[in-house]
Amino acid sequence: DSVRDLKDLESTQWLNESQLAELRTRRLSELLCHAQTHVPYFAALFHTLGLSPKESDPWATLRSLPLLTKDLIRKNFAGLRADNAGKTKVFSTTGSSGDPLRFELSNRRVSRDIAAKWRATRWWDVDIGDKEIVAWSSPIELNKQDRVKAIRDALLRTKLLSAIALEPERLDDFITEIQSFRPAMLFGYPSSLTLVAQRLIDRGINLSHQGVKVVFVTAERLYPHQRDALEQAFGAKVANGYGGRDAGFIAHECPQGNMHITAEDIIVEIVDDQGNPVPNGTPGQVCITHLHTHEFPFIRYLNGDIATLSDARCQCGRSLPLIKEVQGRTNDFLLAESGAKVHDVAFAMLLRDMPGMRQFKIIQEDQRHVTLQLVATSDFSKEIQQPLIQKSFQHFLGSNTIVD
Repeated sequence: DSVRDLKDLESTQWLNESQLAELRTRRLSELLCHAQTHVPYFAALFHTLGLSPKESDPWATLRSLPLLTKDLIRKNFAGLRADNAGKTKVFSTTGSSGDPLRFELSNRRVSRDIAAKWRATRWWDVDIGDKEIVAWSSPIELNKQDRVKAIRDALLRTKLLSAIALEPERLDDFITEIQSFRPAMLFGYPSSLTLVAQRLIDRGINLSHQGVKVVFVTAERLYPHQRDALEQAFGAKVANGYGGRDAGFIAHECPQGNMHITAEDIIVEIVDDQGNPVPNGTPGQVCITHLHTHEFPFIRYLNGDIATLSDARCQCGRSLPLIKEVQGRTNDFLLAESGAKVHDVAFAMLLRDMPGMRQFKIIQEDQRHVTLQLVATSDFSKEIQQPLIQKSFQHFLGSNTIVD
């Protein structure tokens, strides 16, 4: 139903704030009532907490619920499936921690997420069926090169390229594919596409006249230097997207530069460690309630990210609320001697601007010991940079920090 859902979303994005709030309240109430009646895990939870979604304000009920963690999903997998669920499919996250999360999605949920992506695509003057190159590394997609998918990709004029291993020769193949296919849009990881962009810059190749209108990036934090490299190499704007298989298509950047939440389908709370909402503009854990997950509800689900919400309203005229910043994963931090969490961006900004720096990896062995692995060119001077690195790390982490 993605085409029908797209028409719905293109209409609802122009609702005023009170109309949008009414729509969200109604859908939240339906989800909570359904979960109480048909989902064993939530039925037991509501009973234990003495909550009755049918008789109370759905927003108050939502805020009274404990957070749904990945560990709780693993332990209560069967109990999270609705007893009247139709056809579902088991999906999983990438499992970067070595322990992927399994969950179930219905066609309804998938359809809404696809429609949200299509809507955001149209914000940038490109559309379904315009030529697209997708740089992806998920085996879920890459292993599905069957006849049905080949026909679909041909109809939608989408070409899927593997971004698993991008050595220089593979980067050159990417460039050749872009030159021959002449896509209107690129889609993929910012890190992978930035490697292609840097290869273009290093080789002095200008693709600004190849027809690329926009570069869509998602699944990772987009850094300012990556945006700069992509815009320089492709002569196109960069549109940042935020979401995941588990939490859905959460937000997307519009041409005004703001990240709009897919608010008709997704409630985003930013909460502290106890699950209490924090004020807009304050960083906290991302807590997601997807309003189209009746078969396997995601209600107050912690997706592992840190972000902030914004009170601002976008000049584009859409009433969809804004995410101010997605800072990264909750484990993208180092722990200072004081116990404070120091975001990795502080170290990334320091290291990336050093002469000769190509790649770095930071490993915190313990609270006072950090190992720094570097890939550097001859322009990097260990004698000059090592004292600066040591001093900077101690500034953020504490004066007793040792950096090897």
